[in-house]
Amino acid sequence: MSNYDQFRCKPRLPKFANPKTYDLHLKPDLTACKFTGTVNIRLDIVADTKFIVLNAADLSVDSKSVRFQSETGSKGFEAVNVELLVEDEVLVLEFAENLPQGVGVLFIKFDGTLNDQMKGFYRSTYEHNGVKKNMAVTQFEPADARRCFPCWDEPACKATFKITLEVPSDLVALSNMPVVEEKVDGNLKTVSYQESPIMSTYLVAAVVGLFDYVEDCTPDGVKVRVYCQVGKANQGKFALDVAVKTLGLYKDYFETPYTLPKLDMIAIPDFAAGAMENYGLVTYRETALLYDDKHSAAANKQRVATVVAHELAHQWFGNLVTMEWWTHLWLNEGFATWVSYLAADGLFPEWKIWTQFLDESTEGLRLDGLSESHPIEVEINHASEIDEIFDAISYRKGASVIRMLQSYLGPEVFQRALAKYIKKHACSNAKTEDLWAALEEESKEPVNKLMNSWTKQKGYPVVSVSVKDSKLTFEQRQFLSSGGSGDGQWVVPITLCCGSYEAKKSFLLDKKSQTIDIDEPSSLSNSWIKINVDQAGFYRVKYDDNLSANLRYAIESKRLSAMDRYGILDDSFALSMAGQLPLSSLLTLMGAYREEPEYTVLSNLISVSSKVARIVADVDSALVDNTKKFFINLFQYSAERIGFDPKQGESHLDALLRGELFTTLAVLGHEETLKEASKRFQAYLEDRNTHLLPPDIRRAVYVAVMKKVTSSDRSGFDSLLKVYRETDLSQEKTRILGALGSCCDPDIILEVLNFLLTPEVRSQDVVFGLAVSREGREVAWNWLKNNWTHISNTWGRGFLLTRFISAIVSPFSSHEKVKEVEEFFASHGKQPSIARTLKQSIERVQINAKWVETVRNEKNLADCVQELAFRNY
Repeated sequence: MSNYDQFRCKPRLPKFANPKTYDLHLKPDLTACKFTGTVNIRLDIVADTKFIVLNAADLSVDSKSVRFQSETGSKGFEAVNVELLVEDEVLVLEFAENLPQGVGVLFIKFDGTLNDQMKGFYRSTYEHNGVKKNMAVTQFEPADARRCFPCWDEPACKATFKITLEVPSDLVALSNMPVVEEKVDGNLKTVSYQESPIMSTYLVAAVVGLFDYVEDCTPDGVKVRVYCQVGKANQGKFALDVAVKTLGLYKDYFETPYTLPKLDMIAIPDFAAGAMENYGLVTYRETALLYDDKHSAAANKQRVATVVAHELAHQWFGNLVTMEWWTHLWLNEGFATWVSYLAADGLFPEWKIWTQFLDESTEGLRLDGLSESHPIEVEINHASEIDEIFDAISYRKGASVIRMLQSYLGPEVFQRALAKYIKKHACSNAKTEDLWAALEEESKEPVNKLMNSWTKQKGYPVVSVSVKDSKLTFEQRQFLSSGGSGDGQWVVPITLCCGSYEAKKSFLLDKKSQTIDIDEPSSLSNSWIKINVDQAGFYRVKYDDNLSANLRYAIESKRLSAMDRYGILDDSFALSMAGQLPLSSLLTLMGAYREEPEYTVLSNLISVSSKVARIVADVDSALVDNTKKFFINLFQYSAERIGFDPKQGESHLDALLRGELFTTLAVLGHEETLKEASKRFQAYLEDRNTHLLPPDIRRAVYVAVMKKVTSSDRSGFDSLLKVYRETDLSQEKTRILGALGSCCDPDIILEVLNFLLTPEVRSQDVVFGLAVSREGREVAWNWLKNNWTHISNTWGRGFLLTRFISAIVSPFSSHEKVKEVEEFFASHGKQPSIARTLKQSIERVQINAKWVETVRNEKNLADCVQELAFRNY
C-alpha cells in the first residue's frame, strides 16, 4: 500500500480524467441527520493511469462498491485500493492495471453526516406548528461539494448533473433543474430532475424541507418562485417582483437570455453567507430575501433588492461563464456587485444607488490601505485559503475597478464588450485576461496595461495635487493607512473639473508625477478644482492648502455633486488616519457638512464621526465632551428636518437616514434622543402594533435603551430580550443583537456576549452581536480568549470565525494590545483560515495606536474642538 505522496499537498487535482456527467442519487435522513448516496460519473480517461484521483471530505466511501466500466470494452475494473487523504481532501482510487483511455463510468457508493456547520450537505432547523424540525440544505461554494459526494471539485471541471433525491413524501425537494418524475412509495418519494446544462460542482444544489412559495413568470416563460417557511409566503413577494424584472434587465444587458427553464429562490433559517447563486436554485439568509411591509425597515428592502440582483447577475457572470480557478474569484464577485447596482438603479432610480455605491468603494479602500491587504488576483494553494478571499477586495475593490474602467471606456462600449465576452465563453471558463481582451478589442484602448496595475498588485495610490505657476502638478505614491510608504505604481485615470462640471479634463497618469497646463490660469487662484470627478477612480486625492480651502468653500456653498462631497470627506478622513492631515483640519472640514442634504454623504459623515469619537476618547478623555457636543450640533439640522416619525410620501433615502441619524445621536448620548426613544419603547412594550416605533427607527431606539442600561437598572435589557424571544422575524432578531453591545456597563456586555453563545442565537447571527461599546472592548477580548476553544470548534470551518477576530481585536489602539494579541494566537497553534484576518486586525490596532500618538502631539486641537462645539449656527 503506497502512501500516495504524489497526490498530497497539490493545489489542483491531476489531469488523468475529465468528468462529463454525474448521475447522483442522495437519500437524506432528517431524523438521524445522516445521508447515503451513489454516484455514477461518466469520465473521459485522457492519460495512461491506474489511478483515478478526485475530491472527497467527511465522507465514508464503500471501497467494495468502487468500479470503473469502459464504454468501449465489456471489461469492468474493481478498485484494489481506496484511500481518503484527509488533509488534502482527496480520494485516491487505485486499480490493478492501467484503465483504457476514452469514455467510461465510475461508480461509487458513500455516506455522510448532515452536519451543523452550514457547509457541504447540512441541516438547518425550523419550527412548524410549535415542533422543531430539520431541513437538509447544500452550500458548496467554494470547495464543499466534496462533503456531499466524491467529485472533481474545481470550477474548471464542468459537467452535467442528473440528480435524484429520495425523501419523505410530505416534504418539498428542490434542485437546480425542474422535476421530471416523482414516484411515491408510502412515506418516501423518489424525485428525479432534468439533466442540467454543463456547470461547476460548487453550483450544484438540493434543499429538502417544508416550504410555502409565491410564483410568477417572466415574459419568456421562465417560472420564478420564492420559497420560505410555512406562513411567510407574503414576505417573498417583493423579492419575487425584483427577480422577474431583473432577469429581463440582464437579458437585455448581456444580450443573452437566462438559460434555465426555472429559477427558485429560497430562504434558509441557518445560512452562513448572505446568499448563494446556485444555478436555478438560489439560497438566501431570511434577512436577504424576505421583506415584511409592517416590520422591515427601508434598509432591509434595499438589502433584499441588491442581494437578489447580485445573485441573479451570477446566473450569467459565474454560472454560465465561470472563473477558471479561485485566483479569478473577483471576476465573479466584483462583477456581480457592480452589476447589481446597475439593476437596482434600473428598478429604483429614486434610491440614487450609484451614489450609495461609494460605500462599497470606501470599504475596498479601507481594507486595501493595509500593508496586509492582497491583490485582487491571489494565488490559491489549498482549499482552506479560499474562504478568506471572499472579502472587500474581491467584492468591493473588484466592483470599484470595474466602475472605474466602465467610466473610462464609456458605458456603451463596455456593455457591447461584455455581451461578446459572455457569448464567447458561455458554458466554459474564463480568466481575467479574457475579459480584458474582450474590452480591448471593442474599445481599442490598452485595457490590459491599464488594469494589470490594479489587479496584479495590492494597494492603490494617493494622488497629491498642487498648483505652481498656473500649472497643476500631480504626484502618485502608494497610500497606506499606517502613513508608511509602499512602492506600488499605477496607471491612474485622472479626471478633473475646474469651477464647474461643464468641462471635464481627463488623462492617464502613468508616471510618478506629471504637470499639466490649465487653459484659464485665473481659475486656479480663486475657483475650486476637483480631481477624481464623482469618485469614479479607485484612489485617494490630497490637495494643497489653497485647493483644500477652495473645496471647503465649494461644499458650504453647495457647488459640488454629492459624490464629490462624499469623496472629499472620505479622502480627508483617510489622510488624517494616516497622519497626513491634522485632526483639527478634518473636524473643520466636517463642520462644512452641517446642512448636507444627501443621505449617502450624511451616512459617511456619521461613520467618520463615530470613528473619530472613539479615537479622541483614546487620545484624551478631556476632549470627549466637546467632541460629542460638536457632532450632536453637526447632526441637529438633519435630525430636526427628518424627525422621529415617517412623513407621508417621504423618500426611501429619508427613511434610511432616519435610522442612522438617531442611532448615532443615541450613541453620542444626546439627551432628547434618549428620552424620546425611552418613551417610544415603553409604548411598544405595551402595544406591539403601536405606530410610535416604525421599523426604520427600531435599531436607534434599541441602542438608546441599551445606552441607559446598567447592572443596577437592567429593565431595558430584559425587555429587549423578551422582544427578541417573541419575534420570529430574522430581521428583528438581528436588529436587537446589533444593539445589545451598545451598553456602557462591562458586566452587562459580558452577559450579552455569553447570551450569544446560547442556543437562543443561531450560529450564523452571533457576529451581529460582537460590535460592543468602547467601554466593553476589554471585556470582549477576555471573553474571546476564555471561549476561544469553543468558538474555534464551532465556527472554525467557515469564514464566520474571521468576523470574531476582526470585530473584537480591531477597535483597540495600543501597542501593548498588539503584543498581547500576537502572544495569545501564537500560543494557540496555526490556523491558516484566520491567518490573513488576524494580521489585518493587528495592523488596524497598530494604525489606531499611531493615530492616537499623532493626535496627542497636535497643537491647538483642544481649542479647535472647543470652538466647533460652541459655534453658533
